[in-house]
Amino acid sequence: MIPSVLPTYNRAPLSFESGEGSWLVATDGTRYLDLGAGIAVNALGHANPALVAALTAQANRIWHLSNLYHIPEQEALADALVEKTFADTVFFTNSGTEACELAVKMARKYWYDKGQPDRVNIVTFSGAFHGRSSAAIAAVGSEKMTKGFGPLLPGFIHLPFGAHGSVLQNAIDDTVAAILVEPVQGEGGIRPLPDACLKGLRDLCDETGALLIYDEVQCGMGRTGKLFAHEWSGAAPDIMMIAKGIGGGFPLGAVLATEAAAAGMTVGTHGSTYGGNPLACAVGKAVLDIVAEPAFLDEVNRKAGLFRQRLEGLVASHPDIFEEVRGAGLMLGLKCRAANTDLVQAGYAQHLLTVPAADNVVRLLPALTITDDEIAEAVTRLDAAATAVAAKEARA
Repeated sequence: MIPSVLPTYNRAPLSFESGEGSWLVATDGTRYLDLGAGIAVNALGHANPALVAALTAQANRIWHLSNLYHIPEQEALADALVEKTFADTVFFTNSGTEACELAVKMARKYWYDKGQPDRVNIVTFSGAFHGRSSAAIAAVGSEKMTKGFGPLLPGFIHLPFGAHGSVLQNAIDDTVAAILVEPVQGEGGIRPLPDACLKGLRDLCDETGALLIYDEVQCGMGRTGKLFAHEWSGAAPDIMMIAKGIGGGFPLGAVLATEAAAAGMTVGTHGSTYGGNPLACAVGKAVLDIVAEPAFLDEVNRKAGLFRQRLEGLVASHPDIFEEVRGAGLMLGLKCRAANTDLVQAGYAQHLLTVPAADNVVRLLPALTITDDEIAEAVTRLDAAATAVAAKEARA
């Protein structure tokens, strides 16, 4: 008999009733150290007082307004994002998947309005994850994402991760509207794209006219030690998708764009019932006010260095379990020799929460507010989990 909640998730046998900072409390009272943060969503931790205050204050004023009207909270957040980024304009969504939908539409409409309606193809890369809508799974193209959901939306060209040189050059013809890429792949196994590659993509787009779209849904909002991951390279996009951390746990996403890239999106070309609602934007503005502060990002970088150093020691202590540490900032991954799912399961026994990813990687995506003591505790618990997995393999 099918359960009342559609069974599309492979859920762990855990339920939580409260949280604070980097900790979650299960329904049986057990405290878990959370290195997943809702898959990089709870950027400022659970029940952050500043976010609770922003949400409560807004909830006592007004929850929802149709986009038929001006929404001051939306405009305030958009102004702040424009001030702090490459963008000239922002459209708010409820999720990263919705942001992907608009990014695709925006790129194609750009060329349609320029009199080149056949320029519709979007180049993407293996290992990517852009959401689970029809456009997003077509953009990825992998069998895991698309099997059983055909016919797929056409208009995507799939290249290997890290493709460059003639492979990339030959893919960009007069049918290509844009290149879509994650500066750091999350679901794909915490794989950063080197700065030189992002610069190369920017140069290629400048040469061919193709738009450059970044998916910073997982790697944005301070996760890598800058407000957005691409800032390390200096290679700005034309369009950028964000979500997850921008809402600090409240559903919020956005598409940021230059004036030129957004030129085709005129009145009536796109819309959203809930996108940019006052509750979400009030919380998003509170998140941005904290995360964009240079001192806060300096702390993210310092803690990232400390965490990585201790993880390198962990890998060296368990060479049969781990292969390497990878990632950027507090978006880290442990490439495993043992099954990554075994490490995740062993972590539960140590009251530690991590997230599996492709390429046999365990993702570590803690709240950006994690403390030094919590980093030390996390590595202690990871060490115990690795020891347990090694013992289990020895018995097998």
